[in-house]
Amino acid sequence: MSPRAAWRLESLGFAEVYEYAAGLADWLAFGLPTEGHDADQPRVGQIARRDAPVCALGDRIGDVRDRARAAGWDECLVLNDERVVLGRLRAAALAGDPEAIAADVMEPGPTTVRPDERLTTLWPRMRDTHVGRIIVTTPDGRLVGVAEREAIERERVEHESGAGRRA
Repeated sequence: MSPRAAWRLESLGFAEVYEYAAGLADWLAFGLPTEGHDADQPRVGQIARRDAPVCALGDRIGDVRDRARAAGWDECLVLNDERVVLGRLRAAALAGDPEAIAADVMEPGPTTVRPDERLTTLWPRMRDTHVGRIIVTTPDGRLVGVAEREAIERERVEHESGAGRRA
């Protein structure tokens, strides 16, 4: 919305008016709230787990493996100080040399999706490619969470059956 339109809305009594120059697509990709006819569509950002284990580039694999297992995970996401996803350590990497460093054994640049991705489009892609988990990030690469295919399927089925969107 233009600055002029934002000021006009404020003058009409709207208390929370924002100018967002990047546009609607970017707003949605950051998982920000929406209204309108499409707002009830379940999106991956709503169900992404926020508890995925994370580590830094310089962390030892033995330490990372212990933290991931204690949390009940078989993988770990490698982040920088700004929480930007740099890589992924899958189970095989975590089972490797405990003295290795995350940066040396990680899968760099893992596939990610944006929080606004609809479950109705994401689920078939994950099913067809046999992907069990997908990393959810903002457009600038910051971690939102990890979505599991089973949770996506459950939410999608609930929504289609009329149970509605999760609060």
